[in-house]
Amino acid sequence: MVNQKYLDKAEVLIEALPYIQRFNRKIVVVKYGGSAMVDNELKKNVIEDVALLKLVGFKPIIVHGGGKEISRWVGKVGMEPHFVNGLRVTDAETMEVAEMVLSKVNKELVSLVQSLGIKAVGISGKDGGMLRVSKKTADGEDIGFVGEIEEVAPKLLEDLLEKDFLPIVCPIGMDKDFQTYNINADDAACAIASAMNAEKLAFLTDIEGVYRDSSDPDSLISELHVHEAEKLIAQGNVGGGMIPKLNNCIHAICEGVNRVHILDGRIPHSLLLEIFTNKGIGTAILREDEKRYYHENN
Repeated sequence: MVNQKYLDKAEVLIEALPYIQRFNRKIVVVKYGGSAMVDNELKKNVIEDVALLKLVGFKPIIVHGGGKEISRWVGKVGMEPHFVNGLRVTDAETMEVAEMVLSKVNKELVSLVQSLGIKAVGISGKDGGMLRVSKKTADGEDIGFVGEIEEVAPKLLEDLLEKDFLPIVCPIGMDKDFQTYNINADDAACAIASAMNAEKLAFLTDIEGVYRDSSDPDSLISELHVHEAEKLIAQGNVGGGMIPKLNNCIHAICEGVNRVHILDGRIPHSLLLEIFTNKGIGTAILREDEKRYYHENN
């Protein structure tokens, strides 16, 4: 008699098959941030997930943040981090530290990916003029060298994917005068996913997903269309911290991305569970013409 655990493993593989077929050779952008960047075991899980996506035929691109690490280093050099409306105030000295830290994080991720036998290239938005920005303000207040993305030049990413590399992007860009700016990693991931006509954009966060009622942990929504997401925001059912992320998701869908996933990066292998299983474990935001995969009531 075959052991049940082996049959269960076979079932998992069979469940994943239609998703592997559907998304073969499609671009998937993974925004990597939160606790999954700090905890070494979670970091290893995420990189394994992305490596598996690559090996089964997807074309992944990682866009990473590094806010916690930047704050740590800003403190180390005796500066005090300041934020306005959730945006880091970035003076010239902070910008120098941020670029140094993000470059360090970037190359660490390259090493992790390559240790799994995947060819990876770490770049910033400055390379190839990929991310052109203008100065961003917070409700009219000057917050220093924080960039608002004006244009994405995807040629470098396209070339890397064509040559079978996995691009790992840190969110640093330049303005028309070649001044360096820090960019919100969520914004960078959305802009890149849109410019690359990505099939999927996945946000790894420190939350489980979108709730119908933010005070009810049992009200997690597995899938919702754009108009439903907009309605949740308008009705005030979404917690304050989720609103900018959900707006980013809606914007990415409107710009041509087919599906956007909000996942809890603290759950081991959440990326694989969301993409390769029928129900998933996070929230998927869909285009209006996209069919739901999971048909039970949310």
